[in-house]
Amino acid sequence: MEASVILPILKKKLAFLSGGKDRRSGLILTIPLCLEQTNMDELSVTLDYLLSIPSEKCKARGFTVIVDGRKSQWNVVKTVVLMLQNVVPAEVSLVCVVKPDEFWDKKVTHFCFWKEKDRLGFEVILVSANKLTRYIEPCQLTEDFGGTLTYDHMDWLNKRLVFEKFTKESTSLLDELALINNGSDKGNQQEKERSVDLNFLPSVDPETVLQTGHELLSELQQRRFNGSDGGVSWSPMDDELLAQPQVMKLLDSLREQYTRYQEVCRQRSKRTQLEEIQQKVMQVVNWLEGPGSEQLRAQWGIGDSIRASQALQQKHEEIESQHSEWFAVYVELNQQIAALLNAGDEEDLVELKSLQQQLSDVCYRQASQLEFRQNLLQAALEFHGVAQDLSQQLDGLLGMLCVDVAPADGASIQQTLKLLEEKLKSVDVGLQGLREKGQGLLDQISNQASWAYGKDVTIENKENVDHIQGVMEDMQLRKQRCEDMVDVRRLKMLQMVQLFKCEEDAAQAVEWLSELLDALLKTHTRLGDDAQETKVLLEKHRKFVDVAQSTYDYGRQLLQATVVLCQSLRCASRSSGDTLPRLNRVWKQFTVASEERVHRLEMAIAFHSNAEKVLQDCPEEPEAINDEEQFDEVEAVGKSLLDRLTVPVVYPDGTEQYFGSPSDMASTAEHIRDRMKLVSLKRQQLRHPEMMTTES
Repeated sequence: MEASVILPILKKKLAFLSGGKDRRSGLILTIPLCLEQTNMDELSVTLDYLLSIPSEKCKARGFTVIVDGRKSQWNVVKTVVLMLQNVVPAEVSLVCVVKPDEFWDKKVTHFCFWKEKDRLGFEVILVSANKLTRYIEPCQLTEDFGGTLTYDHMDWLNKRLVFEKFTKESTSLLDELALINNGSDKGNQQEKERSVDLNFLPSVDPETVLQTGHELLSELQQRRFNGSDGGVSWSPMDDELLAQPQVMKLLDSLREQYTRYQEVCRQRSKRTQLEEIQQKVMQVVNWLEGPGSEQLRAQWGIGDSIRASQALQQKHEEIESQHSEWFAVYVELNQQIAALLNAGDEEDLVELKSLQQQLSDVCYRQASQLEFRQNLLQAALEFHGVAQDLSQQLDGLLGMLCVDVAPADGASIQQTLKLLEEKLKSVDVGLQGLREKGQGLLDQISNQASWAYGKDVTIENKENVDHIQGVMEDMQLRKQRCEDMVDVRRLKMLQMVQLFKCEEDAAQAVEWLSELLDALLKTHTRLGDDAQETKVLLEKHRKFVDVAQSTYDYGRQLLQATVVLCQSLRCASRSSGDTLPRLNRVWKQFTVASEERVHRLEMAIAFHSNAEKVLQDCPEEPEAINDEEQFDEVEAVGKSLLDRLTVPVVYPDGTEQYFGSPSDMASTAEHIRDRMKLVSLKRQQLRHPEMMTTES
């Protein structure tokens, strides 16, 4: 019977064990009757419960029952005493009925308890409250009977409830823990092969029960300690009533079973954690080898342009984002496995290492494939970027070649040609870069691992390889066409440079010839002082004419070259309509002036030669000296020369030009006249010899 079941009855305090003892060390059972009618059934239940508390040894010493009838009627007291015969006849050794003062004297004679001792099985005495000390020590009596024993019924009841609750819970918990522990020992191997059953968990928290037991034990020990110091009798829950030893025994058993249970829980928790890890590992592995690998297998292209490669990169980033979530689970699982390896049992090490190795292999393989795919797409993007730049360069070069060249001068042609060469060189560099990028991309594709774990990816790679090689071949053909066009344009531009050079040189030849003409007219005016000097001047003039002839011929050749170049370039020569007439005009003017100069020098040579011959004093040839014809010839040539000096040079176009300045011509004419005077004087001397004598 539990106190909690009859708690309302126990609260009425119909009977109690105060903890006091009689002189035989028997327990004192007190039944305080009150003015109200006592419910005998409830009293019987209370007595049954109280008498179930002491140990058999304690019961063997017997009970002293105090029936407090001071507030009750006699018939109630009699009924209670008789009821004791049926409830605890063997355990009761003495019944002390506490009577009111002189109230029952007349009635007692009608029923003598002492005469009924044999039938009742115990001795019954009527005693006043102040006379109880004859049978029981005052220290074993409560204050109600003039004793010093302290008793708090509600405190006892609360402690009893706590004790019984602890006893019930601990006993039940011990059974459950024993069942769990024993079942774990017997079925340890089978448990590894199945998941943990939640029904095997205790119905109450072991920690809470242990804490309750320790608090209860502490309370019991504290009361015993205080009781022994104060000289007060022990409470009903002392070691005599098996409370403290029973609590200690239960606590020891609980600690033992709970320690085993904790180990079982630890093993189960470890096994559960291991199974959870194994389940998560398989989830990661199955996803990476299943949907994850399928995603990668579906993404094998590299795109045919920058935009296509960027779209593939964006798709790959989405795939990487999905993989990163599983990689995060991998990192967490790897940390958990590492922790278990550090604190795990030897029997789990092999399995844990196998899981860790499997997980690491799959994750690293998948991460390597993701990295390879990312690098491949980046290389493809760079390849298409270089191809696009090269295509733009080729388009620009082609556009430049398709525009007709119409430069203003040779310098602009040289600048255009230089720009053309730079563009062609840039195209060469771009094509070389494209080849390097393409070869690197082809190398990556050739080293591509099978994403299907053995699946042949040759067909998919062939499309990528064909695309890359096609782009490089197309760029090579475009570059070759541009090179051919550049060669043609270069030749044309070089011809144009040569054309401009010929035109410039032809114009320069005209300038030189004009300068020679100007020098001829302005500086070549002297006719010499004698025949020898004049001959030298004539020889110099012929050389001068040769220079002019060379200049004219050079100009003619240049102009002829311009005609040929214009025909080759299919353009009209700007020089043939302007420079050639100028060259011919200046040359004709020079020819006329040169011929005039030659005539004058030849006349001067004839004049000086005849004059010198006439003026020579040659007595051996008097006949020659006296020859009048020679004198006439000298005079005639001299006059003709003087007349020639006054005549301008008339060009074919009718323009006139004089040699030198008037002063130069006057000086030359004066010199000729002086020579003519000498010849005339010589002639007179030859005619009149006496004049020569007189002068002598």
